[in-house]
This record gives sequence, C-alpha cells and structure tokens, in this order.
Amino acid sequence: MALHHASPGEVVDLGLPAQAADTPGTKAIVKTDRFEAIRLVLKQGDAMPAHQVASQITLQCLQGTANVKLADRTLPLHSDQWVFFAANTVHGIDAVTDTVLLMTIMLPIAQDI
Repeated sequence: MALHHASPGEVVDLGLPAQAADTPGTKAIVKTDRFEAIRLVLKQGDAMPAHQVASQITLQCLQGTANVKLADRTLPLHSDQWVFFAANTVHGIDAVTDTVLLMTIMLPIAQDI
C-alpha cells in the first residue's frame, strides 16, 4: 500500500488522531521535488539518535517539549517554537514530554547538466 501524501490545496490536520496506543503517529505529510514535510511524534523519554541531513531543515514544536542536541549545545524546543538548521548539521532529539514536531526538509533543486 502506497503512503498517502497531501495534494496541493489539501488541508492536513497536524494534531494526533484518536488511535490505538501501538499505532505510530509519525507520518510523512507531503514530498515534492523541493521539500518534504513530516509530523514526528515522540513519547516522553523517546530519543532520535544524532544524525545529519544533507539539506536545510526546520523543526517546529507543535506540542510538548524536546531537547535538540547539537555538537556544542542543547536547545530546548517548546510548543510554538521553531528552529532552522543548515545542511549537514548533526542533531539528535530527546522528548522531555510527549512531543509533536513538524519537520520540513528543503530538498536541493536538480540542476540541468
């Protein structure tokens, strides 16, 4: 079964639907040739290990609190806060509380060679 991605003009609810406890809330929302948007859901105590993305990214905290761990510091990210990272920034995420994040990845534009 193919993943559903939003179509242009489609309204997407970023809140968590009523669901079984074992149903993951993380989901891809849309992916185009220029960007990808993903709703990340982390339960209190969950961690996303340090990694890097070859593109610029943003994280917007929709609910809860997470610590975004960088090489040289930790950034607390609370509801209604947003942060931008340059391409290849090494980062990890620790959920301080149940947390919902909106991650946007800006994809490189293909160049004609």
